[in-house]
Amino acid sequence: MLTRALTCLVLVASAQALAARTRLKELTDVQGFRENALIGYGLVVGLTNTGDTEQVLFTMQSMAGLLGRLGVRIDPRDIRSRNVAAVMVTARLPTFGRPGAAIDVTVSAMGNARSLQGGTLLFTPLAGADGVVYAVGQGPVQVGGFDVAATYASVRKNSPASGTVPGGATIEKAVIPQLGSGPLTLRLRRADFTNASRIAAAINGAIGTGATVLDAAAVEVAVPAGQTAPELLARLEALEIDADVRAKVVVSERTGTVVLGEAVRLRPAAVAHGGLRVSIATSFGVSQPGPLANSAQTVVVPNQQADAKEEERSAVKVPPAGTVDELVSALNAIGAPPRDLIAILQALKAAGALDADIEVL
Repeated sequence: MLTRALTCLVLVASAQALAARTRLKELTDVQGFRENALIGYGLVVGLTNTGDTEQVLFTMQSMAGLLGRLGVRIDPRDIRSRNVAAVMVTARLPTFGRPGAAIDVTVSAMGNARSLQGGTLLFTPLAGADGVVYAVGQGPVQVGGFDVAATYASVRKNSPASGTVPGGATIEKAVIPQLGSGPLTLRLRRADFTNASRIAAAINGAIGTGATVLDAAAVEVAVPAGQTAPELLARLEALEIDADVRAKVVVSERTGTVVLGEAVRLRPAAVAHGGLRVSIATSFGVSQPGPLANSAQTVVVPNQQADAKEEERSAVKVPPAGTVDELVSALNAIGAPPRDLIAILQALKAAGALDADIEVL
């Protein structure tokens, strides 16, 4: 299984090596162009007895306030419906989103609602950090799970207390950055001096001079005379460079996943890895009282037996690896399953034999 998994990593890394050139569109953003977070409070109605209970006071108060604005006067303490849930609504306002455009929203229950399946989000203003309303959300909620409960059993899949409303918000006010004639600053999504220098060289080669490296995360580009900023950005987005990446190993102990980057290098080392296996077995016996024990009863007595066994493995010499193919061959020689391989890679990093950063998810 390990050999097959690492072989797949070789194929992925080889495919990446063949397509190493990357467009500036995937590497940079224009400084000042960004999305803005929106948030709002609303109600989801139309639930089938899976909404908030009457113990969630703010839901009852919100329902009474909504009905009051619609001409129905009612005391929040008199509401007994479980078909409504109070939710927080979040969305991202795109950089060049114009009024009238639709954006997706995420809906999350605030109270003790079991599920939002089948519900409809009512009119919800979405405001930014400045308190100004930039969008309004409303529409049917889509939930990627379910929660079915009976008297003595229940079945749940994923998290039915949150969902999305695709295209459920309409932009009412846009935030449009101004594109003047001054210099533009390209912000690298991953700070790297090598990539910043290559980006500046590619831009200077395409439009002449005008690109300057400010630091590892920014390249300043002057707008040529007779050309607008949008025209320049459209031209720069298509430029390609040989993007350099840091050597990194990404591991996930929860799933036993190990992903090796192309730039990972391995120095000579010797690895001895074993494991301690502990098993506990429970058997049941019967304790029966004697013939003269009138008040005693026959009982079942559990008997537990523990056994510990340490796996014996000899040390394996790991040769130096300069490519991903050689690295996979060296790791296959260890013969460890993926979860043990995570511990081995961390130990190699601590010993200075692994030239890469380890990121644990």
